[in-house]
Amino acid sequence: MLWPKAVKNRIKTGGDQEIVRSYPYRSACPSTVWGELTANAADDLFFAGYTNYFLWLDQPHFVATLLGKLDNGCRVRFLLGDPEGEVTRSRERVEEVALSVSTRIRITLEQIEKLGSHQGLEVRYSATEDAVNHVSLSVFRFDGEALVTPHLARLVGHDSPLLHLRKLSTGGLFDRFAEHAEELWSRGVPIDATKAVRN
Repeated sequence: MLWPKAVKNRIKTGGDQEIVRSYPYRSACPSTVWGELTANAADDLFFAGYTNYFLWLDQPHFVATLLGKLDNGCRVRFLLGDPEGEVTRSRERVEEVALSVSTRIRITLEQIEKLGSHQGLEVRYSATEDAVNHVSLSVFRFDGEALVTPHLARLVGHDSPLLHLRKLSTGGLFDRFAEHAEELWSRGVPIDATKAVRN
């Protein structure tokens, strides 16, 4: 009686409340959103895309930004696909693009190498048995917010949709995707990012 149906239909309820915004393409999400989320995170930055390479292209001075975060005690993690893995090779055949998946991973490794050794910096390859689940879903977490991209069929990441999520409760959408990334991380293979490019 108090709320007309048209108004009710526009009010987010339940799990929908954690969706800040959705984008039909990851590339439609402004680079300023990525920059602001990174800048505002104080405790935990977790980049669990299969390649993560676009971050270095879209974010000016990203290395310097991450160094500042690390110096201030922020944990910074990268979960990458294995550039030599079978899932990587299979995905390259599916995508059929000049900038291959393994090349994009190596771009990220080269950039991470510039960060040097820091106690709060951790890098892992997803485990062989998890690679197929990793390549199909990217989760980027910035403390209590996340950007999530489910990868569609043959499309590369920037052509797949993106959800911007903000944690409001336990067991909501944010937690579901965060738990997925943490599970992959728990079985990931630690690598020395300062030597990974040369290995």
